Amino acid sequence: MIEGISIYELLTVSTILFFIGVYGFITRKNLISVLISVELILNGAAVNFVVINKYLYPEVLQGMIFSIFIIAVAAAETALAISIIINLYRKISSVEVKEVETMKN
Repeated sequence: MIEGISIYELLTVSTILFFIGVYGFITRKNLISVLISVELILNGAAVNFVVINKYLYPEVLQGMIFSIFIIAVAAAETALAISIIINLYRKISSVEVKEVETMKN
């Protein structure tokens, strides 16, 4: 794939990206930060698809197609989540997870 970079190094980067996203998702208290963490998780998975596909089956494009699908789903998810966060902010004037949890109808 890339001369001088092994599959182990690329998988390490994607694993680090994935687990930074998991850590951020669990520990963050702001909805925007949680959304960014979910994006990191999806990007880590997309990099995994591309790397494994390129090293195992360089002639097929299935990993690339899955990655494009992940990117499209992530874009739709981000648009929907941002609209929900904006509506929540208008209603309770906060984007903190604790405020949303205690929100009454």
